[in-house]
Amino acid sequence: MAVVSWKEVLLLSALVVGCYWNTLWCGFVFDDVSAILDNKDLRPATPLRNLFQNDFWGTPMAEERSHKSYRPLTVLTFRLNYLLSELSAPSYHLLNVVLHAVVCVLFLRVCRTFLDRTSSLVAALLFAVHPIHTEAVAGVVGRAELLSSIFLLAAFLAYTRSTGRDNSIVWTPIGVTVVLVSAATLCKEQGITVVGICCVHEVFVAQGFTLPMLGDTFLQVLRDKACFPYTVLQTLLKLMVLVISTLLLVIVRVQVIQSQLPVFTRFDNPAAVSPAPTKQLTFNYLLPVNAWLLLNPSELCCDWTMGTIPLVESFLDARNLATLAFYGLLGLLAYHSLRYSHSSAKTVIMALSLIVLPFVPASNLFFPVGFVVAERVLYVPSMGFCVLVAHGFRVVSRKGQLKKMSWMVIGVLLATHAVKTFNRNLDWESEYTLFTSALKVNKNNAKLWNNVGHALENQNNYERALRYFLQATRVQPDDIGAHMNVGRTYKNLNMSKEAEEAYMIAKSLMPQVIPGRKYATRVAPNHLNVYINLANLIRTNESRLEEADQLYRQAISMRPDFKQAYISRGELLLKMNKPSEARDAYLRALELDRTNPDLWYNLAIVNIEMKEPTEALKNFEHALELNPRHKLALFNSALLMQESGEPKLRPEANRRFLVYVEEEPEDANGYFNLGMLAMDASENAAAERWMRRAISLQTGFRSALFNLALLYSQSARELDALPVLDELLRYHPEHVKGLILKGDILMNHRKDTQGAKACFQRILAMDPGNVQGKHNLCVVYFEERDLPRAERCLEETLAMAPHEEYVRRHLSIVRGKMAAMSAAGQPLSAAEGAAAPFQEEKGAGVGAPGHRPGTVAAGEKNARKSPAPRLKGVGQSEQRTEGKSAEEIKDIETKRAAALQRLEEIERILSGD
Repeated sequence: MAVVSWKEVLLLSALVVGCYWNTLWCGFVFDDVSAILDNKDLRPATPLRNLFQNDFWGTPMAEERSHKSYRPLTVLTFRLNYLLSELSAPSYHLLNVVLHAVVCVLFLRVCRTFLDRTSSLVAALLFAVHPIHTEAVAGVVGRAELLSSIFLLAAFLAYTRSTGRDNSIVWTPIGVTVVLVSAATLCKEQGITVVGICCVHEVFVAQGFTLPMLGDTFLQVLRDKACFPYTVLQTLLKLMVLVISTLLLVIVRVQVIQSQLPVFTRFDNPAAVSPAPTKQLTFNYLLPVNAWLLLNPSELCCDWTMGTIPLVESFLDARNLATLAFYGLLGLLAYHSLRYSHSSAKTVIMALSLIVLPFVPASNLFFPVGFVVAERVLYVPSMGFCVLVAHGFRVVSRKGQLKKMSWMVIGVLLATHAVKTFNRNLDWESEYTLFTSALKVNKNNAKLWNNVGHALENQNNYERALRYFLQATRVQPDDIGAHMNVGRTYKNLNMSKEAEEAYMIAKSLMPQVIPGRKYATRVAPNHLNVYINLANLIRTNESRLEEADQLYRQAISMRPDFKQAYISRGELLLKMNKPSEARDAYLRALELDRTNPDLWYNLAIVNIEMKEPTEALKNFEHALELNPRHKLALFNSALLMQESGEPKLRPEANRRFLVYVEEEPEDANGYFNLGMLAMDASENAAAERWMRRAISLQTGFRSALFNLALLYSQSARELDALPVLDELLRYHPEHVKGLILKGDILMNHRKDTQGAKACFQRILAMDPGNVQGKHNLCVVYFEERDLPRAERCLEETLAMAPHEEYVRRHLSIVRGKMAAMSAAGQPLSAAEGAAAPFQEEKGAGVGAPGHRPGTVAAGEKNARKSPAPRLKGVGQSEQRTEGKSAEEIKDIETKRAAALQRLEEIERILSGD
């Protein structure tokens, strides 16, 4: 048995790299989005056991909406890619190219078992460049085919070593074969078909049987009632081991999918739901269609579903001739290979086994699959095709006059296929290029029109996307997904009326709800999103909330495991002020999926609404256990810790905010709350740094500007606070507390009574009933020695707030001052005196945190309300009166000290910004 030389390895590898190096510039397209970008099983935070519990797309196998494709080893390689480069597409494509080169080398090694050196190399070269493989190599999800093929070929090679020189059984290779078959099956389901290939090789190649010989042996045993010959018994024993192991694999596979087939719709595979004989005629016609793609891969398409191949509805359809011709050719080849025992027959039978057996699971002949034609499933069958071509080349090249011609034909074939493959790879650069190339081949597939629309939608080109979606509805008027796409695009264009009409059309195409009837086998999960989308649209109208809730409940009644319906309904119930029912909806969703951190996060939001901070913190912890870098859970749990006011929680809150700003470095709210924590801990330098960072990221950040000014005021840097307050009031001229703080600084540190007066007058112009602004203006009048005006001002203030004792006391002080000055004969409007005590306030932080429950695509992240250091009152400066006796001075100072002492006992909680 000839082995593969290193020169042949280099030749095949160079050819693969030459054909496929341009795939390194391709992105994640088509099914890659679901299998890679949206698959949480790739993330390091997801337990490895999930890979063996979920399907290829990350959906738990137990769920009815699961695709039931169980390929954990393939997903494991995706996860390794993610560990190395996260979501950098070139690394995924590079590994696919390497794997294809490995398959080519193994295929060459397999060909050497029944072809000569030259013919086997021709077969391997043709396999390396065949354009039909573009989908399997350029599409990242095609790795399932690549990995399965590697183990399939390795299993076959291992099995060929199971016969000793004396025709005895060598069990070690058989054990290795069983292990490799299992690995191939865990990469993709078709891997199990290698067992059939091994059986064909054992009977017709290794033992050299033909059908006539098998018939004679069987008749001889029946006639003579003798035992089977020893060699036959050995063969049967080996085959029994393979068959039993295969049955065990099938049993395990059935248990994994929980004895349920996936749910496919008539849009995925129209023939599967068609009546007889349309179903049988169409499925049989698909066989010559696939054969033609191998013979002439000139018009390739990434999606052959829906109306790509019209149904064969009559025996008189001319396409039935293609079906008959295919079966006739296949029958002739099978007859030739099974009747004779020469080497040519052995080559043909192995080629046919490679073509037919791996294709059986995707043929639709025994059970329906979710596609009509898929080029990637021809990856292994193309091996048999390449063997047939190489064998034909060997037969023709033996004739002297055709030898040069045969080499020329092979050379042209390899060159044209290589160029076609290279050019075809360019179609997989992006979703837009992929689906527009498919539309050039077939314009009767509504899914292609939809997918081009999706690609444009991802570029925010909604006007062009709408044209493609509308065309999809014209091509396939009963396509629910197309009408949903039209509705969503109208919504993105702020055309709510048109969006609702489109959703209603899609809803009318759904099966009608019949109580007690199960719809899991009829309704595709993505089609149920029409209820979600329509409900999300109409719930923006406060008068239609009950109608939206009815839609969510209708979706749940059709599919009780529809998690998104529970999530969306939970959001709505919160909006309807029904937190208890919202909690029940989220708990039901968690029964379906306890590994979803977003669900735990949303439940925590409900706890906050129900004033259950302890439970909220516990559920935030659950979310962070599942995803330690869940941004909104980090932010809001830290916010909850911060609001608790417990010093022992500050370090953990600070850590979480730091992790959050690593994830969201451009979100000013994270830095602001770090600053507030630092202020609480009296770490003024850190607080200033974080506040400055927040302001640099969000120009005019109201809360950060005010609290930074407050920090400066607390740190005896009042003059540094003034430019900050000026910036605050430039963006927010109505900021009352900023005006009060600025007036206080101007009065006490700039001695600018006119500036302070302007601040307080602006407050009263905006809010004539503002007691604090009015009182502070009174103090300004007092500082200006206009006691009558100060008295009138305080009387007006007392009328506005008759229960405020500090106003009453200050009025008493002013009146006492006026009486003393009148007794001394001094003018009341020019008196010098100490300013009256001034109401102290707590500097307010920002408003209470806003939490938006939902799918956590975006959450409102307002900072907490946080009391800041109290402001110094405008009239609290130490000043001595002139022209008074010692007793008068002592009396005034005693009264002022008593007033100040009482003021310091008052804590006024101001509402937040």
